[in-house]
Amino acid sequence: MSDQNTPAQAGQQQLQVKVTDEVLKGVYANMVQVGHTPEEFILDFMNLFPPTGIITSRVILSPGHMKRIVAALADNLKKYEDQFGSIKASEGPSQKIGFRTE
Repeated sequence: MSDQNTPAQAGQQQLQVKVTDEVLKGVYANMVQVGHTPEEFILDFMNLFPPTGIITSRVILSPGHMKRIVAALADNLKKYEDQFGSIKASEGPSQKIGFRTE
């Protein structure tokens, strides 16, 4: 028997999240471009095959959510490297990447 309470036992409501098979498959991205305004961060994930590429996903976040994601990524990166060893950062693109949103 566990001394820890499950969310239902602690009086918390459980949230059910649905995901389609298409979203569950995921999409590959080998580059991300980050932009921001005072109200939001915009992350454009891309799959680049020079001389062209495609935006595979755009995620728009509030600054507070962005900060939480950065902290979660840093924590998971540390856990990964503790288990599997140090990761060497890949090189960035040698040319400027840009796109039009029209």
